[in-house]
Amino acid sequence: MLLRNPEGALTDHEKRIVKALLAEGWRNQDIQALLNIGRAATINSARITEVKKNGEIIPASPDAVDLFKAKKQRYDPKTGLNEFDHERLIRAREAMILAVQIYNSPTLRFKSEVYCVLANIAWTYLLHEHYQRKNVPIVGLDGRTLLLGQMLNRADCPLSRGIKDNITSLKLIRDAVEHQLMGRTDRSRSPLFQSCALNFDKTICTLFGDELSLKDDLSFALQFSKLSLEQISALQDYEIPEHIKALDARLIEGMTDDQLRDVEYQFQVVYTLDASSKSQSHFRFVSPGSEEATQIHAVLQKYKPADELYPHKPSKVVVVVAEKTGKAFNMFTHAKAWMKYRARPKNRSVRPAETNKEYCIYHAAHGDYTYSDKWVDHLVKMVRDVEEYQSLLAWKI
Repeated sequence: MLLRNPEGALTDHEKRIVKALLAEGWRNQDIQALLNIGRAATINSARITEVKKNGEIIPASPDAVDLFKAKKQRYDPKTGLNEFDHERLIRAREAMILAVQIYNSPTLRFKSEVYCVLANIAWTYLLHEHYQRKNVPIVGLDGRTLLLGQMLNRADCPLSRGIKDNITSLKLIRDAVEHQLMGRTDRSRSPLFQSCALNFDKTICTLFGDELSLKDDLSFALQFSKLSLEQISALQDYEIPEHIKALDARLIEGMTDDQLRDVEYQFQVVYTLDASSKSQSHFRFVSPGSEEATQIHAVLQKYKPADELYPHKPSKVVVVVAEKTGKAFNMFTHAKAWMKYRARPKNRSVRPAETNKEYCIYHAAHGDYTYSDKWVDHLVKMVRDVEEYQSLLAWKI
């Protein structure tokens, strides 16, 4: 015997609706099309026929039919959300979208305060929906719903430590702005806000489906507005009020270095102001937990000045390569090498700084070049290769 999918069966309420629509003269295929709007498991025409043959089913009232039709017309075809059945998720998404749009608006100044308020609302609605579906009561005997902080502290909270830390910091900011002026500190909060938006998008997709992602509504707006060098300088010079300094201290109180470096707590991007080819100049995002992200994080953890990254003057390069290979290698050969392998531009170039940053850097202060360990290793490998070495010697300047 062929077993039916129980999710594809009509509910008693739907059967009464079908009976009423048949009485109005609706065709089977039209009723089927209406019922299948927003349904996870669709029905076929046979279910309509079964209702038609069953004389014990009482038709729904005209008001019930009108309400049923109205609900079916309120499904968002992109997200699958219904204004009647998924009000919390709709409000959660709209609150976060509004938070980001207001923060990105060039005409508004009340950014941090509004962002924190709306983000808290978004997370509250999202977790309310999660616990409602888990049959956890979200309304207490006093008629008040679960607070965001209460849900974050639950043992069964579905959020990671980093996401909880991020939301907790935004709650502190929200509470602070009820009593204090924030001053010109919007930009200093952007790493927290960036992570909050990305965390929300990831969480709503994980808990309720990828079709609820905000990416189509916000596009690339989630990256927030970029800072110019002048804005960065102005921000660094701005005198932060004492109560804001105190708030900053509260945000990180008791947090470990690992928690502060967690991209789910605050978004971090490192920019370098180097010349690069078009193929190397675009931005790329990787998953925080991936192996590639771990390698990138390891590279970016330590910051070195140029003298450490490019410690070799040409004279030193020549000596080291000759010692390691046992072959003749002089300044003239080295000049051929940096031209052949395009480590740096030619002398008297109008763009002397356009070097291959893997190998070489230009020092504008004293008008010369120094080279990296990688450049020395490259030359040693090349000189040890007989054919490549002969090719270099035959290279014409």
